[in-house]
Amino acid sequence: MTHTAAVPSHWKTGNIRRFAQMKSGHTPSRSVSAYWENTDIPWFTLADVWQLRDGKQIYLGDTANKINELGLANSAAELLPAGTVVLSRTASVGFSGIMSRPMATSQDFWNWVCGTELLPEYLNYQFRSMTAEFKSLNMGSTHQTIYQKDAATLQIVVPPLEEQRAIAAYLDREIARIDMLIEEQQVLVGMLQERRVATVAEALNGHEMSRLRRLVDSDRPMTYGILQCGEPVDGGVAYIGPSDITGEGVSPKLDTLRTTTPEIASVYQRSVLVGGDVVVSIGPAYGKVAVVSDDLTGANLTQDTVRVALRPDLVDTRFVVWALLSRQTSEYWDHQIMGATFRRLNLGTLARTPIPLPSIDVQRRIAASLDERTSKIDLLIAESARFIELARERRAALITAAVTGQIDVLETA
Repeated sequence: MTHTAAVPSHWKTGNIRRFAQMKSGHTPSRSVSAYWENTDIPWFTLADVWQLRDGKQIYLGDTANKINELGLANSAAELLPAGTVVLSRTASVGFSGIMSRPMATSQDFWNWVCGTELLPEYLNYQFRSMTAEFKSLNMGSTHQTIYQKDAATLQIVVPPLEEQRAIAAYLDREIARIDMLIEEQQVLVGMLQERRVATVAEALNGHEMSRLRRLVDSDRPMTYGILQCGEPVDGGVAYIGPSDITGEGVSPKLDTLRTTTPEIASVYQRSVLVGGDVVVSIGPAYGKVAVVSDDLTGANLTQDTVRVALRPDLVDTRFVVWALLSRQTSEYWDHQIMGATFRRLNLGTLARTPIPLPSIDVQRRIAASLDERTSKIDLLIAESARFIELARERRAALITAAVTGQIDVLETA
């Protein structure tokens, strides 16, 4: 356990295996159907690790999968007692929880059966204070995992049982308060996001509609871009893909874009961009919208994005951005491609997208109003997000302080 603060002198410090038995999990052979019939033994796997991710749940709940006695007997898995502390070692590395009843686990977990000097509830909190240490153990590994040799050398601090109980009770109480505040802010964020969507929808309703394709410059029709961009080259032609579109109409920055060779780009003259063009992602993260800045004139785009060169005499670009974003949040495009094997827009679906078409002066007023009103909502959302971030930092710091003796929980009880 790598904490800089000195622990109380009467606490013990040592290898975790002095205080708990280390057990591994396993998966019975999938090729033997008899191991997977009439299953009744809870089997905790990566399908259940969601229970541990947010740190709220201490005790493991129902498992998505079960195994039977025959499968257990013919694998390296063990039926572990209630109170065993599980630690995820692959994929979602470093999450922990306590078995509420006897269970087995897959090989994705290290399992610790506590001895007489160690309470599961205290060990679980100690694991939750070791996030940075677990991260460092799998850093640089080809596979994100905590290897056995590393798990077996973990160092922990162990107070007397009375203090362990007091620490666990103190943290249960204080973290519940913090989690309640976090949940309240998460509810608020959800309400603000709903208000934002409603604000945009209300501003765009009540106008005659036109299809997007009718608002496009006939000399520069809607088109997708380069099919195979090749390896990046110095001084090459920049191009935009879905991952480059990060804001609501915000242009990607030239120095962040990948490049392709002039030879490849020359084959795709139809999709060359000009400042002011709208770019819409069509797959796999479809519906994101960017407006190209002037310094990207001459750049190109990928087959997963579409250029929309609007007619300035008919529409205001910012207004169309809001209209397209409203189609995304209303799940309009989701319904258009429902049932498709690959969830992506196609050019025809995008071209048929209904766009409100009031006069261009009204468009400009609506766009300006939405910019102002949504920015105020975004500020409130950002404030709540910051509160949540600070609360989570406070929760982590509180756990660390308690399990290293920086807080005398017997005094605070």
